Amino acid sequence: MVGDIREAKECQLKDPMDLFHSGQVVKICAPMVRYSKLAFRTLVRKYSCDLCYTPMIVAADFVRSAKARDSEFTTNKGDHPLIVQFAAKEAQVLCDAARIVCPFADGIDLNCGCPQRWAISEGYGACLINKPELVKDMVRHVRSQIDNPKFSVSIKIRIHEDLKRTVDLCQKAEAAGVSWITVHGRSIEERHQPVHYDAIKIIKQSMSIPIVANGDIKTLKDAENVHHLTEADGIMVARGLLANPAMFAGYEETPFQCIRDWVDIALEHGTPFTCFHHHLMYMMERITSKQEKKVFNVLSSTSAVLDYLNDHYGV
Repeated sequence: MVGDIREAKECQLKDPMDLFHSGQVVKICAPMVRYSKLAFRTLVRKYSCDLCYTPMIVAADFVRSAKARDSEFTTNKGDHPLIVQFAAKEAQVLCDAARIVCPFADGIDLNCGCPQRWAISEGYGACLINKPELVKDMVRHVRSQIDNPKFSVSIKIRIHEDLKRTVDLCQKAEAAGVSWITVHGRSIEERHQPVHYDAIKIIKQSMSIPIVANGDIKTLKDAENVHHLTEADGIMVARGLLANPAMFAGYEETPFQCIRDWVDIALEHGTPFTCFHHHLMYMMERITSKQEKKVFNVLSSTSAVLDYLNDHYGV
């Protein structure tokens, strides 16, 4: 990490808010556990992604352990604008984590949306939507302790059954100085139910800061529809980008050039085999037959994957 970070420090950090003032819908790669790491961010940036998030990092571990910092956060000078997402439940811990990444990233995001049991039992993630005063306090603390006025502080939330509570949370965060809010249009209990885009629109109409829509966006057409339905300033995509990292550039399925680019980038970054292989499995899901998947998905080495791609696709 140190070499990459040193290189990043030489670069010109960017103001993510400039994207929201551009008049265009901001195209965003979501924070995804295991997947939205440096190599994948490098790939989607080649294909019209405007803004990338790191996977969620537990702030307390990050502050306490150099080992955690080295394994959880890697960047370089092309990796901008970049938002580092943290799980936190104490204002000062979040501030300390923000201070560490501030020279190398363009903003932080507080995770108030993760519905996993472990996160909620630890006081992280989606349980924070029920603690608006704590969220407000955390945003205000980071705002007051980070000197760089261009460094963004955002939050990513889920919605309440009673939307008035969500609007109240968002307005409190706005009053504390939050830069923008990403809304995943489901409640904590909802997993695969339809996304409440109407709720995102109501939140958007209640706020004067940018709102980003998130949830079940698989294609560029979905992104355009969700923008139309919600009037959101940005669109955040997770699994849709895993399946097609070139989605924002207008491709309906992963082009072979994107697969070539992934191979080059992953090898250059020393991406672990499992991650390298899983990304290819996602990318090739729509363009391979059942029989091909059976063979490809059980390959167990980088050389076997490279041979397969060369033999079958000339990649």
